[in-house]
Amino acid sequence: MTVVSVAPRADKTVVVLGTGGTMAGRAASRDDHVGYTAGEVGVDQLLAGVPDLAAWRLEAEQVAQIDSKDMGLDLWLRLLARARHHLARPEVAGVVVTHGTDTLEETAYWLHALLATDKPVVLTAAMRPATALVPDGPQNLLDAVALAGTGCVSGVVCVVAGQVMSATDVSKAHTYRTDAFSCGDAGPLGWIEAGQWRPLRANVAGGQWAQLALPEATQWPRVELVFSHAGQDGALVRALMASPSDRPAGWVVAGTGNGTIHRDLAGALQQAQAMGCRVLRATRCAQGRVLGEHAQWPTAPVASPYKARIWLMLELLAAA
Repeated sequence: MTVVSVAPRADKTVVVLGTGGTMAGRAASRDDHVGYTAGEVGVDQLLAGVPDLAAWRLEAEQVAQIDSKDMGLDLWLRLLARARHHLARPEVAGVVVTHGTDTLEETAYWLHALLATDKPVVLTAAMRPATALVPDGPQNLLDAVALAGTGCVSGVVCVVAGQVMSATDVSKAHTYRTDAFSCGDAGPLGWIEAGQWRPLRANVAGGQWAQLALPEATQWPRVELVFSHAGQDGALVRALMASPSDRPAGWVVAGTGNGTIHRDLAGALQQAQAMGCRVLRATRCAQGRVLGEHAQWPTAPVASPYKARIWLMLELLAAA
């Protein structure tokens, strides 16, 4: 694949949707990278802090200002609506979403599943707050705008530390390093290096549920995630299934190894299935996917249990 320049374009607009996160965080001292408060710096201020972005035609919108650990369906629905609105505008080349790192992979998959677009939707984040001595957010933001503005990629992608990753493969793999994200066995889509886009492979098309009518956040089917581990007795599954008001419509079980499930947890999940609950298996392993079929436990179509939860929510909603 050909290396492409990501120089500014004056004829197209890039819309930046801010949601907060570490990129917008403040700390009491410049050397504090962990004791900060996320989501305090507005998206306009973030853009103004990157002089090279002055060459781009930008619009900014503050969709939320939160720590991404607190991300929820209500904000996902709002973000989706704003992304759809701006992508439909012919003068908009692409959309950038500033986000926290903690749930970046989940939001990316949500947008991937529900946006059918050839335009770029680029999520970016930072591991250091805006007040750090050497923040990583400005470069990540510049890279994201370059990708969105030049149309080098299509669909939903993430860019952090120069690495461009697909929404289906990306995961947070480190708690602290600035290159905290990985695509596992699949590898990145490519790299942004010295103002150039170096592609490795094409992005996966999204929008499987783009035509699905979406209800209010309170009306979505509840899907819970449970992990198999030594000593797992299934008590949590049984407790929730016994409560009519809290009973999930589905479970995703993050199994050990190749999706294996502790026998006591399996018993609880079998009871849940008998009550009409959908159960999908994934793996708690950071790399690899579940291989082979199992008569009792269908395998999730995405490797990540966190993304499998979103997939099952949408599947249940479509079947309702």
